[in-house]
This record gives sequence, structure tokens and C-alpha cells, in this order.
Amino acid sequence: MAQFGDYPPNLAVQDALVVRQEATADHAVVPYTGADLLRPKLGPANPYKDDTADTAQALLKRKKNVLTGTAVETYISEHTFRSKHRAVERGDAGRPEREFLSAAQLRDQAAKLKAQRQAKGDATIAEGDNAYVGPWAKYKSERYEQIEVDDLAELGSDEEYEIVEEDDGEEEEVVPSGTVVQAPAKSLARRKEVEELGEETTTFHAESQYDYLGRTYMHVPQDLDFSLQKEVGSETNYIPKKLVHTWKHHKQPVTSLRLFPNSSHLGLSGCTDGTVKIWDVYRSKELLRTYSGHSKAITDLSFNRDGTKFLSGGFDRWIKLWDTETGQSINRFNSGKTPHVIRFNPSVDQGHEFLAGLSDNRILQYDSRAGNEPVQEYDHHLGAINTLEFVDDNRRFMSTSDDRSLRVWEYGIPVEIKTISEPDMFALTRSTQHPSGKYVLYQCSDNSIVAYSASSDKFRQNRKKSWRGHNTAGSAIGITCSPDGQFVVSGDTAGYVCFWDFKTCKMYHKIHADSAGGAINCVAWSEQETSKVFTAGAKGDIKMWD
Repeated sequence: MAQFGDYPPNLAVQDALVVRQEATADHAVVPYTGADLLRPKLGPANPYKDDTADTAQALLKRKKNVLTGTAVETYISEHTFRSKHRAVERGDAGRPEREFLSAAQLRDQAAKLKAQRQAKGDATIAEGDNAYVGPWAKYKSERYEQIEVDDLAELGSDEEYEIVEEDDGEEEEVVPSGTVVQAPAKSLARRKEVEELGEETTTFHAESQYDYLGRTYMHVPQDLDFSLQKEVGSETNYIPKKLVHTWKHHKQPVTSLRLFPNSSHLGLSGCTDGTVKIWDVYRSKELLRTYSGHSKAITDLSFNRDGTKFLSGGFDRWIKLWDTETGQSINRFNSGKTPHVIRFNPSVDQGHEFLAGLSDNRILQYDSRAGNEPVQEYDHHLGAINTLEFVDDNRRFMSTSDDRSLRVWEYGIPVEIKTISEPDMFALTRSTQHPSGKYVLYQCSDNSIVAYSASSDKFRQNRKKSWRGHNTAGSAIGITCSPDGQFVVSGDTAGYVCFWDFKTCKMYHKIHADSAGGAINCVAWSEQETSKVFTAGAKGDIKMWD
């Protein structure tokens, strides 16, 4: 047998752990210390391990890695963690788990519950004992309140039970069946007031509703020195120089101004008093008709494609559809929120539909031929809607909001296809589309006008185009372009009307439209004449410049 000294140092210690009883006294004795007992049985020793620290006391101290004991890293699934977390939140962490019943136990419970149910009866018996009750059979359970009706006498078909209160000595008045009960006087007055607010009326102001040929004011004049039916933008436009006419039919600020589509021979204006007025541009320049139906200020107006109908929205949360010629109210829509902007679809096949941007961040799509319920809803904005513009041959539309973002939507699909929201963006309050259809111009809250591309694939800002030199911050100031696309026109909070060149972004001219300094909220350029511009603002006057 080999001696202890013949083994290598690390293997000698391992072999010495095995002690035979027949070992003689001349064998080497190895002390059984804690360090020796914890050495690995196989393999080489760890050269980086400090053997002197491997004592029982050091090991005990090493295991206690937190103040309360030892924390061991482990892995649990996401499902287990969530279930335990919910149990702690609802307070069932210490409760026993739900007891699962076998199939036999479930059958026994169902049989006991069925035994407590009243018999269904005979289907051939309608009334009396053993009458058929079918699925309406009651349960004989203590959980249900039992009402004794034996002491109630059987009544005839024309009699009713009379309930008498025994606690107080007063007798309750019994109202005979069929009596019409009137509502309280306050409720009747309030109902009458609401009905009056919802009534739409119209007033014709001109001398005659028809001309000598039986035509109304909807007919486009053809006896002027120029044609009002030529192609829009076919002539070169110029900046107006002087004031031609003023309409003073509104006594309060004008909030919206629209010209009749294509011909521009009529003007439509909305006021803060809730009225909408239509007036003649070329003949007698008189007020033609007033449309009354809103109880609060008008927010926006929109003609349909041919001008036979128009929409009006107000702060009374109503959107009303009017017949332009007769003044009759065709339909009205109420979503419960204020419509800030309204736009008819300009396409031929979908010209009966329109969009409404609301104060609760939503855009609703309506069908004017159907009821007053929306047919589609676009709800991704985080602020009140400011503008809506149809682009890409009316297949898409662009919207802006107080959340300082611009979103592009596929018409009819409530999913946005692009969102533009830069850190340096300001709220875009008013918009107009360039006659070329390539750009949409926005009135920005940092006293500038910016342009965004409206092509099918490139919806982004054109950084090279920015029009400055006017003050619009804090107000919703109107903006428009000349029909040939050469000029950009905007109002101003100080009463000015500013004209810029579209290509160079250079300001050409300023007109002081309001000498008193009132804001110019609305601007419109005639689609048929070369230099005829309409302005309206806080003073209520509508002015025509040429």
C-alpha cells in the first residue's frame, strides 16, 4: 500500500477522507476541519478561491445576504407573477385557493337546485291548479322573498288594488285610470323655451323673390359686362386698391364668410348673434334672406358642391342643413359638442356627406340624406379640431387640432395614415387649399403662414415657404388664395388685410380694412373677377374691395 507522502498534495487529502478500520497507527492522520470537508471531491482545486475563508462561520455569514435572511434569485412566469399580484391587490393572498368540484359533485348540486323549483304544470291547463308556467316556474328557496297574497280578495277585470297608508292619518289621493297628468309649470316653461330654440325660421328681405322670368336669386346673372361661368383661375389676378361697397346688416362680429361656389354672385355670412344672412354681390347689393335657428354664435358655414344647400354650425352644439333658395331647414344634427369646423365633401358621388370637427377631439362623418346619426368617427386627436381639408382628389383629408399636430386620414377609414407632430410646431388654426391642389396653407399661432404638401405620398411641411408680417396669435384669422394661385391673403388682429406673393413669400401690400383696429376674421376672393376681395371682422361690416 502506498504511503501518504507518495500522492500529490491535492489528491492526498482526498484519499485521506476514506479511513479504514484496519488502518495501522503508522498511517498519516488527516484532521477533519470544515475547510477540508468542503473541498471538491473531484477535479483540480480552484486557484482563485481563498481556502482560509471557507470556515463554517464565514459560510453562515455569506448566506445572509439581506437584513432578514437569505434572498435567492429565481424565475417565475409572467402569468404566475400577475396572478399573485392581483391576489395581493384584492386581498385574497392568504385565502385558500378555489375548491374544484368533480363531475359527480356538480351533478348533485344541479339536482338539488332543480328539486327546489316549482313544477312546470300541465300545458293543457291555462289557469287554476297545476296551470302551465313553463320556464317561469319559481324556486322554493330561502333566498327569495315569499309574499303571502291569500288575504287579498280576487278583483274584477276593471278594478285595481287600493293601497292605504296606516301610519299617517291623511288619505292618499287616488288618480283614476286614464287621467292625463299635467307637468309642473316650470317644466312646461323650460320645454317651451327649448322648443323655441330649436325652431328654424327664415325671412326674405328683398323686394321680389322672382324676376320677370320667374327666376330666384339662385340664378347666375348673365347680363353683366363679364361672364360668371368661365373656368375658375383662367384669368390673371391683381391686388385690389379701393373700397367698393359695404354691407352693414350684421350688428355683431362676423365669424364666417363664404361665397357661392364657382360664380361668387352671392355671399353667405354667419354672425355671433346666431343668424346667417345671404346677400347679393352684383345687382342691387341688398340683403336677400336671413336664416334663424341657432341660439348662440355661428362657428362655421359650408356650401355643398352646387350651392343649393349649406351647413351652419354654432356654439349651441347644433349643425343645421338649410335650403339656400327657400330657407327651409332640411335636417339638423347634434353630437353633444361644439362643431368648430364643417366641410361638405366636394366630390360628385359623395357630395351629400360632410365632416364635422368637434371640441371633444373627434371628427364625425355624416350623411345628409340619412338620419342625424354619424356614419363614421375619427378619434385620434388630443385636442379640439381646428381645420379640415379634402386632398388627393377627395380620397383623403387633413385635419389639425389644438394638440399641435397634423393628421392625414383615408376618407371613410378611421385610421390615420400619417401624423406630423414636431416639437417646434404651433397650433394651426385656419386653413385654405392652394388652387393647384399641391399645398394646404395654414394660419399658424406664431404669427406666420406655413405650407404643407398635399400630394399622395409626400405629406410634409415645405420649409422654404413661410409668410410673415401680420399678427394672428390668439385669434382665428381667416386665410385664402387668389383663384390663379398667385397671391396669399390673410386678415390681421389690428384691422389689416395682407397680400403676399405665393412663390417668393414677399409681402406686396397691406390694406387697412378697419380703421378702428378691429380684427379681420374672414377674407374671401371672388372666383370669377380678377381683383375682388371680401373682408369681414369684429365690427360686423362686410366690405368689398376692388
